[in-house]
Amino acid sequence: MNLLLFESHEIDRPLPRTDARAQHLLEILHRREGDSFDAGLVDGPRGKGTLVALAADVLTLHFDWSNPPPPLAPITLILGLPRPQTARKILHDATTLGVAALHFVTAEKGEPGYAQSPLWHTGEWRRHLLAGAAQAFCTRLPSLAYGQTLADALAALPASGTRLALDNYEATAALGDAVAGDSTEPEIVLALGPERGWSARDRDALRSAGFTLVHLGQRVLRLETAVVAATAIVKAQRRLF
Repeated sequence: MNLLLFESHEIDRPLPRTDARAQHLLEILHRREGDSFDAGLVDGPRGKGTLVALAADVLTLHFDWSNPPPPLAPITLILGLPRPQTARKILHDATTLGVAALHFVTAEKGEPGYAQSPLWHTGEWRRHLLAGAAQAFCTRLPSLAYGQTLADALAALPASGTRLALDNYEATAALGDAVAGDSTEPEIVLALGPERGWSARDRDALRSAGFTLVHLGQRVLRLETAVVAATAIVKAQRRLF
């Protein structure tokens, strides 16, 4: 953990010693009473925490917030719902990269059963977002939606923005070329299909919604790898640092 994150309802309460953050403070950072550490308020400012008191079962902490939350990159990812272990990696890494929104959608070639995973129905997904933000020394989390159809997700998009969809078969341009240079539309929507790719019907829906099909080169990447590569290219080309 590069940054210990706390929800707003936690900052005035003692932290149980069984909490992973308490264990990190004591066993990894070796903090003792009076020591400080880097802390953040989820979707709020960063600052310093101080270990005020150490009891047998709880830690008493005090926080001083000083730095406003950094902005998220104006990137929305639409993702064909992958298997849960892949989704966990994407939740973490896309948050680390600072995307603004994640939409996991059902696509024609996807597996509908993935939407029934405990990942989505127990709140586990939020834990991966928090870990990704802590890794990036950031407090901001992307908005998240899951279980929508591709058609519903496309219909809900704002009217403005550059719309690009990765596709290995019918792409007409490289992603880097499609986002190079300045743009009057800073918002970018990037769609990536499920592990078996987009169907012909999905491609038609994307084109009808104003998406250009683009590629990352000749190599076929795993979805979680493509998410990181594509997001990094967009951020570099648009200077979203």
